[in-house]
Amino acid sequence: MTQFDFLSAEQWSALGDVPVLVGDAVAPDWPEGPVDAVRIGVDRAGALPPVDPGQFDVLLTAAERAPGPWVSVKADALDREMARLEAAVRACPVAATTLTRVLRMGEGVAADDALTLESLAYSTLLAGGEFRRWLAKRGDVAALAGGELKLEREGDCLTVTLASPATRNAMTAAMRDALFEALANALDDPSTPAVLMRAEGDCFSTGGDLGEFGSAADLAMAHIVRSRRSAARLILALGERAAVHFHGGAIGSGLEAFAGAARRTASGNAWFQLPEVTMGLIPGAGGTVTVARAIGRHRAAWMMLTGQRVRARQALDWGLVDEIVP
Repeated sequence: MTQFDFLSAEQWSALGDVPVLVGDAVAPDWPEGPVDAVRIGVDRAGALPPVDPGQFDVLLTAAERAPGPWVSVKADALDREMARLEAAVRACPVAATTLTRVLRMGEGVAADDALTLESLAYSTLLAGGEFRRWLAKRGDVAALAGGELKLEREGDCLTVTLASPATRNAMTAAMRDALFEALANALDDPSTPAVLMRAEGDCFSTGGDLGEFGSAADLAMAHIVRSRRSAARLILALGERAAVHFHGGAIGSGLEAFAGAARRTASGNAWFQLPEVTMGLIPGAGGTVTVARAIGRHRAAWMMLTGQRVRARQALDWGLVDEIVP
């Protein structure tokens, strides 16, 4: 193992740092000096006290319902939730701390700059030991074939449908390229059509094709390509013209770009998940920008660190979707 390989929790601590800190939301008592750690604040009383959100990456409360940036957890489950978060951070400390730093830095800058920041961090992590460890555990997986879109124009509305139900609408390279081209054409169309994005099959999209992960030979060029062909950038540029309807699962890149749509609806069976940190990565298709700006960076950090599913009702409460419709 070289100094650049994956760091265990013990090695991380040997650097004079720890990857995760947990403290009282009112008086967290953090160590003095710079500490590059995920900072979790806890409100055990469920009193929702006024806090400085800038001190925290995740805020947990025992209150049954809570406004952003809080994540509500039943009082008797708080310790389990903190343990789950700590375990997730310690399992992939480089990815976890990179994620929270990207979320903090991206919060106050233009969306386009925040997307560039995300992509640079993502390419860095692709070269990291945590991702290599995940690749080794994954083993050889064949890449999926195809990635079909259907385009239908009716009046001033263009419907873009992910139409590869056999692959559960995985965001293969072919699917991403087709989506980018469709959105670019819509953005440039002088008739300025509205764009509605949907999907066929039993789920919206399972996200990136696992067989394609780790295939980029030039990570610097991968960043350039990712930035220049970002569907998230185009959806954000469409502004009020962009709408999406989710159903079933929307996972990873199958959620990220689409969360930038101005209008987001979901079926009652929809659920959302961002599992990239468990792979030694962060969301790389725009999620640290689109999801974070929809639900706030603290809830986004919880969602990304835990990799937990967010169901339609919770997504509605948090603002990830605007309405639940049939």
